[in-house]
Amino acid sequence: MTSASGTSTLTQDSPRFTGKELRRKASRESHADWEPAPGRDPLKILLAQGESRVQDLLPIRYGRMSASPFAFYRGGAAIMAADLAHTPATGVRVQACGDAHISNFGGYAAPDRKLVFDLNDFDETLPAPWEWDVKRMAASAAIAARENGASKKVARRIVLAGMANYRRVMRELAEKSYLDVWYERLDVERMIEFLEEENGTDWGVSLRRDTRKASRKDSSRAQRKLTEGSAEGEPRFASRPPLLVPASELAASLGVNDIDMIWGYLEQLMGQYADTLAADRKYLFEHYEFVDMARKVVGVGSVGTRAWVLLFISRRRKDPLVLQVKEAQASVLAPYAGASKYRLQGRRVVEGQRLTQAASDLFLGWIRAKGPDGNERDFYIRQLWDGKLSIDIGSLDELGLTEYVRACGGTLALAHARTGDRVGIADYLGKNDSFDQAIADFSLSYAKQNQEDFKAFTAEIEAGRIDATPGI
Repeated sequence: MTSASGTSTLTQDSPRFTGKELRRKASRESHADWEPAPGRDPLKILLAQGESRVQDLLPIRYGRMSASPFAFYRGGAAIMAADLAHTPATGVRVQACGDAHISNFGGYAAPDRKLVFDLNDFDETLPAPWEWDVKRMAASAAIAARENGASKKVARRIVLAGMANYRRVMRELAEKSYLDVWYERLDVERMIEFLEEENGTDWGVSLRRDTRKASRKDSSRAQRKLTEGSAEGEPRFASRPPLLVPASELAASLGVNDIDMIWGYLEQLMGQYADTLAADRKYLFEHYEFVDMARKVVGVGSVGTRAWVLLFISRRRKDPLVLQVKEAQASVLAPYAGASKYRLQGRRVVEGQRLTQAASDLFLGWIRAKGPDGNERDFYIRQLWDGKLSIDIGSLDELGLTEYVRACGGTLALAHARTGDRVGIADYLGKNDSFDQAIADFSLSYAKQNQEDFKAFTAEIEAGRIDATPGI
């Protein structure tokens, strides 16, 4: 490809390698290896990550991570990023999710209002080796299976199912055009129909019920759940500390009493945010007027980063729009894969998500804002709830978890095919299950490592050296 200036530019899959060439860089069997690096200190990494976060929220984060080995794994993306940096890789890069554990897949409403199944967390997204996402996903499947009571043999079968589908989908996508790959997506309705054909009509009953619930998760529901009436007659966010705290309360606790000044600054920031939207979406957003703001604690790994919810009301109809504003720090992959080309970390998240997802939120954008402490921080913005469908992984039996992990594997392959050398990766994976078996070996070994890390972490909590507040 040649630019207008006549200089050569690389396409998304250049330089191109055959599977044979890639296997010389890293054999498929080599991915089975897991050996802790000398001086490995996962708790040091975890605690260092907390230094830039809201300190009074860290006990909640550590409490949530102490709930189970899988919860610890969810919060330990930085730990695994350091570990993956020492594992074999072919050198082929994709726009990696960076935290592709199986709880970061799920359903959401696409702009055409159909429910799609896809990756839905991109806080750590960055160009990086495709194998890192695969290993993060596969190990999470093994950990979840073991936590659900599965034997090592069953956990291995579940991982193999996910890897087989990753390989199958990647090989299918390698035969398709760029446009066909770009248009491809997994509709939840289509997924339910497939599961019913494979496993019987009973499979669709609970999933269809869950999709109906998901379709009701929108800004109107968020307003009903998170706000209450005010003396002025407009809804305001409720006070439910520490998980939901109105900005006015936080400002007062910091000695900031000029709430009008804060609101004026927020409106200025919203103008900057609107400029990151496409023109048609900016037009839509400008129909809404800012009303209120609150800090809202979300997730496991994200706890302690600054996360807010913003309430807007349309000027004529008075219908609500609830946006989530999440702090974006440097990706946990950056020390090992290189810094983002984007100066603003919020933009890094948004651009990575737009590249990777089959369909993205209408209101996905970013800002840089100065906090009360005078420090500037990056944020990305999206709708709080928009048809969000989350699967209760802990409730899945062997067949249910197998099908779910299979869906995750295929979805991850599609994400990688959009931004990487799908032909080279497909050729590398090949027709047999050598790669699948190697990843299964790695996953079980890393599940054992995660269990040991979890025990060390909870021992620190029990000894009083880490402050944790479980159950919040």
